Amino acid sequence: MSRAATLDPARNCCPENPSHIHIIGICGTGMAALAGMLKQEGYRITGSDQNVYPPMSDFLAECGIPVLAGYCAENLRDTPDLVIVGNVVRATNPEAIALAEQQIPYLSMPQALGEFFLAGHRSLVVAGTHGKTTTSSLLATTLHRAGCTPGFMIGGIVEAFGRNFNISQAPYFVVEGDEYDTAFFNKVSKFHHYRPECAILTSVEFDHADIFADLEAIKASFAEFIERIPSHGVLVAHTDDEVVRELTAQARCPVIGYGVQDNCRWQVKDVTPHGVSTTFTLAYDHKNIGEFSLPMPGVHNVLNATAVITLLHHLGFALDDVRRGLASFEGVKRRQQIRGCVAGVTVIDDFAHHPTAVAETVKALRMAWPTSRLIIVFEPRTNSSRRSIFQQNYAVAFQGADQVIVREHVPLDGIPAEQQFSSTTLVNDLKARGMEAAYFPDTDTIIAHVAGVAQDGDVVAVLSNGGFDNIHDRLLIALAATGKKSFA
Repeated sequence: MSRAATLDPARNCCPENPSHIHIIGICGTGMAALAGMLKQEGYRITGSDQNVYPPMSDFLAECGIPVLAGYCAENLRDTPDLVIVGNVVRATNPEAIALAEQQIPYLSMPQALGEFFLAGHRSLVVAGTHGKTTTSSLLATTLHRAGCTPGFMIGGIVEAFGRNFNISQAPYFVVEGDEYDTAFFNKVSKFHHYRPECAILTSVEFDHADIFADLEAIKASFAEFIERIPSHGVLVAHTDDEVVRELTAQARCPVIGYGVQDNCRWQVKDVTPHGVSTTFTLAYDHKNIGEFSLPMPGVHNVLNATAVITLLHHLGFALDDVRRGLASFEGVKRRQQIRGCVAGVTVIDDFAHHPTAVAETVKALRMAWPTSRLIIVFEPRTNSSRRSIFQQNYAVAFQGADQVIVREHVPLDGIPAEQQFSSTTLVNDLKARGMEAAYFPDTDTIIAHVAGVAQDGDVVAVLSNGGFDNIHDRLLIALAATGKKSFA
């Protein structure tokens, strides 16, 4: 039986005036960002990880942060003042065991973010099953354009800054409030450590089937998060969502609703697509306050922008400044990001993986390219998407696509076959609905197929929350190699 670390809860704290901070699992996106922020603040940072490779290894090297490949007790020989433990680290990790034996103070990444960067700032937390990264990026960018550049930590690269974090002396800190769990020693949602003064809640659905038993468990975590918002704060909530309405009814802070329904205080009206951009009008307390422009397609992105408008109006920012900030938004990587256009074929990268996110993304792409043939390539990669829990939901999520390509999923260890997602079942269900669909065993066969069938004017959207074997660049190369020419 493997040894497991038993950490002393009394050591789960930040010591006074730490100098040397070691980070276990440093190459995760959030962990690397935290490392860079701490380095920028003058701390001596070291780290270790099982998987040390670009782009995070390059980023950390540029920051001057040494990274040890692999986990071992020797990595803590030069006893640090504080150890930050990533949520990829298990209790059986040799460094976690050494951490327990050496009685070194320790924190999780969310706890460290709260201790070092949220204290002394007005924390603006964006939470919800969907839209967190885009909404957080819209909020940070619009604040920046309004002359109040915030600190932030976000789960995607914000194009206006070229990175996913920022340190600022401004009063606000924008943080993406993830509901996933914190660490092996602290099995609560990350957003419980983010000290929200103001928050946005975009949606609440069942997700993360590996850590939440059901929707009720997720609702309980979100309810606890809402309870953490102080009475002098505010919760901006998407009150079209029935579950959101239920949860916000118990809030002790003011709740400002936004959405498309008449009972929303901020109501979206007249959404008009213009290719990859969208215009929409807003009513506030049933009075029209004018038109806004967003350089992104889709009603779901309009709602994300409306959440930002609502919060910034509450914080006292002029609507004209907010309007200009939204109109100049450059986007966020991996959210409807155009990766290239070869032989007239546009290749798009998107993070969508939950059935609802897939459906909204397909709708948005259809709005942006109403006459193009839309080919969707889907990789079931998350713990939830590789389980049968959403099998039927996926069968209706691709409506609007002309062709759906599904990669065979990598089976989950320890999960019975009947509880696992089936790519063949999804493809058969799509075909039964009259859709063109196919599944392939690996990325190579998908690239070969798509490069062979794609034509001038087509849009190929790759939906995955992972790197998908660098499929985007490889597909663009394969398209160029076909010798097909664009007739545009």
